[in-house]
Amino acid sequence: MDLLIQWLPMLGTLLVAGVAAGILAGLFGVGGGIVMVPALDLAFESAGVPPSVALHLSVATSMATIVPTAVSSARAHAARGAIDSGIARQWAIPIGLGALCGALLATQLQGRVLAGIFATMALLVAVKMLLPLDRVVLRESVPAGVGGALLPAAIGSLSAMMGIGGGTLSVPSMTLCGVPVHKAVGTAALLGLLISVPAALGYLLAQSPGEIVPPYTVGYVSLPGFAFLSPATWLAAPLGAAIAHRLDRRALSAGFGLFLLVVALRMLYRVFS
Repeated sequence: MDLLIQWLPMLGTLLVAGVAAGILAGLFGVGGGIVMVPALDLAFESAGVPPSVALHLSVATSMATIVPTAVSSARAHAARGAIDSGIARQWAIPIGLGALCGALLATQLQGRVLAGIFATMALLVAVKMLLPLDRVVLRESVPAGVGGALLPAAIGSLSAMMGIGGGTLSVPSMTLCGVPVHKAVGTAALLGLLISVPAALGYLLAQSPGEIVPPYTVGYVSLPGFAFLSPATWLAAPLGAAIAHRLDRRALSAGFGLFLLVVALRMLYRVFS
């Protein structure tokens, strides 16, 4: 009973974060991790988890939660014909291998390093979202060959270390290569599944830091956190996908950019505090 009382505020936070993450997953093609990681980090610290471990648990639990979220979001976008199967096939293997390597590397990094990576990437994406760069195109198609493999591998690795589904990085990458934004969002939802499965497996199999983690933690994945976040994100993702095809993308991108800016500043504060 005492454990339940201790966890109630945390579980309430996770439920709200799950709904918000699911809507954002469908809206922007992201896995929702950019919302879940900071929410989980606050929740775990409020439950007494040391800051040195809380972010690792947040990233790993977020990544596990993205698996069902990505399935729900990808199905919703596929029903609207918004997935580029060619890019998905081309990026599948390198993005999956990159995600597995990124997860294994993240378990060996200090919490401040992980926070620094999250803050830096969130800040860069926030700038991209805030500036009117939606129509900027650097190439007419995604690169092929070795360069074409390195890009998704880097996206998969960084996404796994941030606990995100990859859309935050893959959508801008695809749009800069001439992919229409709605097609990029839908394809990113499918790529999120190809990132989250190997990354979640890596975090589950990692050696747990022991008694300092909350009860019912496997590797670095909190099972209660997963159980509360997954249903909320699964149910909310189709709503986000429906909204994405109705609202102005520029306004939505700017709003999301402001949110990312706040998240990035909080993570930077954590790095230097």
